[in-house]
Amino acid sequence: MTMPSPKSRLSLTAITATNLLNAQQGEMTMKKLFSTAALVAALGASVGTASAQEVLSGDTRLACEAVLCLSSGTRPSECSPSLNRYFGIKKKKFSDTIKARLNFLNLCPVSSQTPEMRSLVSAISRGAGRCDAASLNSTLRSWSGWDDGYMYISNRMPDYCSIYTSHSYTDFNSSGTLARYVGTPERGGYWVEARDYDRALAEYNERIRREDEERRRSSWWGN
Repeated sequence: MTMPSPKSRLSLTAITATNLLNAQQGEMTMKKLFSTAALVAALGASVGTASAQEVLSGDTRLACEAVLCLSSGTRPSECSPSLNRYFGIKKKKFSDTIKARLNFLNLCPVSSQTPEMRSLVSAISRGAGRCDAASLNSTLRSWSGWDDGYMYISNRMPDYCSIYTSHSYTDFNSSGTLARYVGTPERGGYWVEARDYDRALAEYNERIRREDEERRRSSWWGN
């Protein structure tokens, strides 16, 4: 199966069974995924004379939509059914949840057709829903020192997030939707969504300025 070039961009606002990526409105972009023609060809090869309309239904269709929607940080409302289905898959053990979600994504016929697609769905199953600012601030919270220590949030993304967000078939970096870190861990730094970065950085810098000023005053009075 031939993939689009790295510079290709596809707009997705309405997903249909016979034309999964043909959309006329909206802002969502998909980088280096599959064209409609390639998808239909792949489906045709998999099911013989069955039409794409017949193949792309039920969980098969939702799985293909989930692959597309979870490959971008910009997701239109049309993604809701597939994302609800995907994130609705939960097991008692989180490791089993990851496996079950991967199995769901693999229902899409193109998910296993190339090494790149296999690595994409694997990265999605491990990272999707775990790499937003709120999740990172919770997961990366640690305690430094002993009784006189302090709580901090690491500025290093977990490996599963780095693999997911930097995958060549996702667009988090190019679309400007990747969570960003504000400040430094030692001074109360934290993660924010990309759209909030400028405001959060200004607020952080103002807080640091006030803290430093207060320390200077305390030091002066102490002397």
